[in-house]
Amino acid sequence: MVVAHMWFDNGIVEVDVSENQALSTFDKNSRGFLALSRCATLCNRADFKQDSENLAQPVLQRACNGDSSEVALLKCVELSTGNVSRSREIHPKVCEIPFNSTNKYQLSIHELNTNIESEENSRSYLLVMKGAPEGIIERCSTIYIDGEDLEMNDYWRTAFEHAYLELGKLGERVLGFCDLCLPGKEYPYGYSFDTDEVNFPTTNLRFLGLMGMIDPPKASVPDVIMKCRSAGIKVIMVTGDHPITSKAIARTVGIISKGSETAEDIAERLDISLELVDSNDAKACVIHGNDLRAKSPEEIDALLRDYPEIVFARTSPQQKAIIVEACQRQGDIVTMIGNSVHDLPALQQADVGIVIGIIQVATGLFAYFLIMIENGFSPSHLFDLRKSWESKDVNNSYGQEWVRISPLI
Repeated sequence: MVVAHMWFDNGIVEVDVSENQALSTFDKNSRGFLALSRCATLCNRADFKQDSENLAQPVLQRACNGDSSEVALLKCVELSTGNVSRSREIHPKVCEIPFNSTNKYQLSIHELNTNIESEENSRSYLLVMKGAPEGIIERCSTIYIDGEDLEMNDYWRTAFEHAYLELGKLGERVLGFCDLCLPGKEYPYGYSFDTDEVNFPTTNLRFLGLMGMIDPPKASVPDVIMKCRSAGIKVIMVTGDHPITSKAIARTVGIISKGSETAEDIAERLDISLELVDSNDAKACVIHGNDLRAKSPEEIDALLRDYPEIVFARTSPQQKAIIVEACQRQGDIVTMIGNSVHDLPALQQADVGIVIGIIQVATGLFAYFLIMIENGFSPSHLFDLRKSWESKDVNNSYGQEWVRISPLI
């Protein structure tokens, strides 16, 4: 995964991901970029593995600790500014709220020295936050543009929404960034920050910008989807990404096939309101987690029956398990494919759990089979599993219904 685009100072810029940065087109000394990159540096748990041989490697080749999104941010800033370690050294972290699927943000507070050589009484703290852009923007009362803090009004919200939409359409996973310099009189040096009973502001923050990351699907993925479908397997995409990003990726890999339209696509093509679209004309749908939360089990069942191509976006770990259970109510055998600890509830609910990569698998998973795969999924895993299932006679009725399996990815 790499950072592909950024939005700051009211402009979208393309990120040069080469080592020499020869194609970089934006001013790396602009106040807007420096504030955004500082936030991406500090509100970030990823780091380069600290051995001399690794650190001597080019930035893009260095091994890192951390998840793929944060590693992408780390390498982007290191390539652009080359001072990640120095920035963290002079802004030590004093407290942190890790990202979780409920609040959808990560927050940390750091020492901020207005003058490195200053006395203690001039020290203050910097709060930095990143997360789902639509949530971050709601926490901000100002926006940083060309070195000035401006009121967050309708104009800037519209500019934000336009940029967010543009990056999402490119299939990029977008994060929003904001910060706040905490006033020294209220938060003097040595202040005891409490992340359980929060005693510092998490609203009225300053919006800094967006970073869009892309993890291009492997070239083999569309063929994998096609082979699954030809074997009678319905493929459903369940993700925590924004609906616009999710839809773009689903189209790229063929989960939403060429020519299939959602109700929103039809409304846009005919230039009519969404309410005027006949839902029977749509062959695909993208469901936001917030909308899913409001639906009854019967309504979820109807979605699964009525739409051959489905994407569930901005879903929580619990909602992923609910979707698996709903598929099982259709009489299908469900294979859940996951690569994160956030997928564990759904892996537990599924008939078959496929874990891609290395994650800590909790004891007590009740999937009939749990398969560990290091280097990606292919239909052969399902076909081999079907043979194993039938030969071991685990359940004859399941063995007869493999054609109706529903994998969720």
